[in-house]
Amino acid sequence: MLPDGSTKVSISSSQRERPKSVYAKGKGSTIFRHREAKPCCLCWCCCFSCSCLSLHGTQPKIPNSGVVMKQRNEKPTSEDVKRWSKSFDCLMNHKVGQQMFADFLKSEFSEENILFWQACEDLKREKNSDKIEEKARIIYEDFVSILSPKEISLDSRVREIVNNNMARPNAHTFDEAQAQIYTLMQRDSYPRFIGSEFFKQLRFTFADTE
Repeated sequence: MLPDGSTKVSISSSQRERPKSVYAKGKGSTIFRHREAKPCCLCWCCCFSCSCLSLHGTQPKIPNSGVVMKQRNEKPTSEDVKRWSKSFDCLMNHKVGQQMFADFLKSEFSEENILFWQACEDLKREKNSDKIEEKARIIYEDFVSILSPKEISLDSRVREIVNNNMARPNAHTFDEAQAQIYTLMQRDSYPRFIGSEFFKQLRFTFADTE
């Protein structure tokens, strides 16, 4: 007890030195790190051990995406458009439908998911090993790196798989990530696309051409 009636509070050295933690919200997940954590470097290969990659999130059921999707290239019919309204797979299996979906996402300023998915499809078609490594590096920098303005939302488990795969990039480096993004588009973007004026006009246009 001090002369003025107040109580002296002592703080141990361990309490003074304990680092404070902060939460930094990322896309669809929460990043937990100490204030002392070093910022990510610009090099994709150095991000593997960065503390910013310690993400926590849910793990949705992920379909297999190890095989390149075969697309139809012919002009769509009104029946095709009807199928698109009922099946995301049918939409993505048709080159024109996929492009329409990409245009819609671009109008929403959220085209990074479809661009990443398409880049992964292109990577799986590549046969030249040197080009595979180069394309994998570009995909990582453009869509997976937390420094990218087009960063996609991946949970911690899938992000760790991608980081490990980048030690030896191959045509299937991003299979798990691609599957997760496909599921995300199907669950989130596809219903908005089907219910949009964009798609209603699309159905009307193709109905008039037959």
